[in-house]
Amino acid sequence: MGKTGTTTWIKIKGRKGQTRLVPGKYQHYKKPGPNQRYTSYGKRRRIKRSPKSILGVKQ
Repeated sequence: MGKTGTTTWIKIKGRKGQTRLVPGKYQHYKKPGPNQRYTSYGKRRRIKRSPKSILGVKQ
């Protein structure tokens, strides 16, 4: 089990302009939905996130 509070949260700008927090390990790629999660040969898919959408670390 991990320690409490070790996750660094990153602010992400969404498509409609809203901001939300994602864990730091997801700042460079998006988690796709259930239908797009795996490639045709069974590997987990990672969709690149736009560099403009990353606003920085939560203060």
